[in-house]
Amino acid sequence: MTDTETPQSTGSDDAARPDDAEPTVEEVEDAERVEDAEESDAQPSLAELMDGEDEVSDVDYVATRVAEATRPGFHSGFACFVGRPNAGKSTLTNALVGAQIAIATDKPQTTRHVIRGVVTTDDSQLVVIDTPGLHKPRTLLGQRLNDLVRDTWSQVDVIGVCLPCDQRIGPGDSYLVGQIAQLTHRPLLVALATKSDLVGDSRLAAHLASIAALETELGVRFEHIVPCSAVLGSQVEEVRQTIISLLPEGPAYYPDGEITDEPTETLVAELIRAAALEGVREELPHSIAVEIVEMGQRPDRPEDRPLLDVVASLIVERDSQKGIMIGHKGAHIKDVGTRARLQISALLGTPVHLDLQVKVLKDWQSDPKYLNRLGF
Repeated sequence: MTDTETPQSTGSDDAARPDDAEPTVEEVEDAERVEDAEESDAQPSLAELMDGEDEVSDVDYVATRVAEATRPGFHSGFACFVGRPNAGKSTLTNALVGAQIAIATDKPQTTRHVIRGVVTTDDSQLVVIDTPGLHKPRTLLGQRLNDLVRDTWSQVDVIGVCLPCDQRIGPGDSYLVGQIAQLTHRPLLVALATKSDLVGDSRLAAHLASIAALETELGVRFEHIVPCSAVLGSQVEEVRQTIISLLPEGPAYYPDGEITDEPTETLVAELIRAAALEGVREELPHSIAVEIVEMGQRPDRPEDRPLLDVVASLIVERDSQKGIMIGHKGAHIKDVGTRARLQISALLGTPVHLDLQVKVLKDWQSDPKYLNRLGF
């Protein structure tokens, strides 16, 4: 099996990675992931957003959760969005959470992980689960993702069916809703007419009528039909309130201030993958994976000038794809690094030095060893 790589460094403007820290091929292969960098007092980090402002002991946390479990009027639960490719599922998840925790691109079938976003108010907590789209699998990865999706469907309280206003309702939509209707435990359904900003009033009205017809055709019940635009933020609050109104009374599952339970390394890897997906051919996105080799704060930096070092591998399946990813004289990989670095810095609130390598793992999507290594 082929296992080759090409290094490319895209650092911050004020610092470069020391020569003695440059990993060799062997070090990259064998290196263990380091723990997330310490939080900086000078700038807010994702960890600060996720952990909340106040630190509490385990005993205090459990006591708080028990109190909330018995407090009348507090509603909590889980919801996920389903829909055809490019139906706006991940964009809506990000809009509800208020941060980019899920990849949102125009490339179909780019979501690969189940990511939980947490939306907490004084009287409710909604956990939004962003899942891969259900599709006809062509690889072992595809089979595993489909199993993951079906398992998630059976565990949530509410499913939001995303039906974009700029597309006619078709067989793909009927298939998805029909699959949900066959679940032994069927969650409550909400129809979400996404991308409402792309159509006029008459087209929107016709689309809402088509959704009602779909409901009748399949013999299912949509508790509500809500038009929305995650890009413009239109009706996003209405979506949140609608879903929460369907949740049972229960405790908060996550501490106040936490917006996701996803590890920081996974979020960083997803931002790198999102940057890599831009401007590539249609067949390439499904072959791209990202592995964080090393991540940690640069030592001996002053507290007011922290720098996060990230070493990551962009993984493809063939040598020809490697050439595409690198680009002419390294132009494409440089652009990928720049976009990813800016996104990571914005998310974590600290300057970032990013080292990218392009690596070939032949047919990794169908190799159980590689899938396990990459967390699938």
